[in-house]
Formats: sequence, C-alpha cells, structure tokens
Amino acid sequence: MVLIKFLHLLSLVVWIGGIIFFSFIAAPSIFKVLPRETAGDVVGDIFPKYWLMGYICSISALTTIMMLSYLERAYPWVRIGLLVFMTGIVFYSGLVVGANARDVKAQIRIIEDKAQKEILAAEFKRLHRRSAILNSSSGKFPAACCVENGILYV
Repeated sequence: MVLIKFLHLLSLVVWIGGIIFFSFIAAPSIFKVLPRETAGDVVGDIFPKYWLMGYICSISALTTIMMLSYLERAYPWVRIGLLVFMTGIVFYSGLVVGANARDVKAQIRIIEDKAQKEILAAEFKRLHRRSAILNSSSGKFPAACCVENGILYV
C-alpha cells in the first residue's frame, strides 16, 4: 500500500510541478528570449510532450486513488470526482484544443490571403485563450486532491 500511495503522490507532484514549471518559468522565458514566431515553434514542440505527461499523470493518479480507495474501504468521492474532471480537461485540452490550434497555426503559415490570415489569427487567439484557461485551472484541481481541509492526503 505504501508503494501505491507513493505513486499517487508522485503522479500529482509531477503533474502539478509540470504545470507550474511550464506556465511560470519555461513558457515566459522562451517568449522573452526568442522571437515570437520561433518561441511559438518551440512551445508548439513542447506541448505534445507536456500533454503526454498530463495524460500519464492523470491516469496514474486516478488509478492509484481507486486502488487506495478499494484497499482502505474508504472512497473520497470529492477527490475522485476532481481527478475524473481534471483527466477529462487534460485530454480535451491536448486532443481537441491543442490539435485545433496546431491545425490553425499550420494554415496561417501557408495561406497568402491577408484577410483569411487575419480570420485564422483570430481563431488561433481564441484557441490559445481557451488553452490558457484550461491549463490554469488544471493545476488547481490536482492540488485540491492533495489537500483537503488543510490536511495533506496521500
């Protein structure tokens, strides 16, 4: 049971730590030191790996909390519900929003018509905003799964 608790906490720490590192250190630094288009390419290359980390950590956290719940005969439904919700957000963010953003970005690069480029740029901005909102919320809910009533749960 100790190993399952360790894996559960590890998945949450890697998940939350990755979100914090990417959002507050990596992305801002990349956009600060590189030209905007190059920075976008770098971040675009990082995102699939970032989402993969989220997929693995969310599934791991969900699996281990279910295993712990079964073994301890205690079902923390709020934490389980939050993890299910956040797993859905991570998969939606990567597989839907991220995929759409990549497609729009690719179209922007090949289209010559200025008016069409502006329409696509507005669509990319909308998708980017949605992605940022999902990303900022995705760090809060796993953290809530670790702390309940001021007590750290593992």
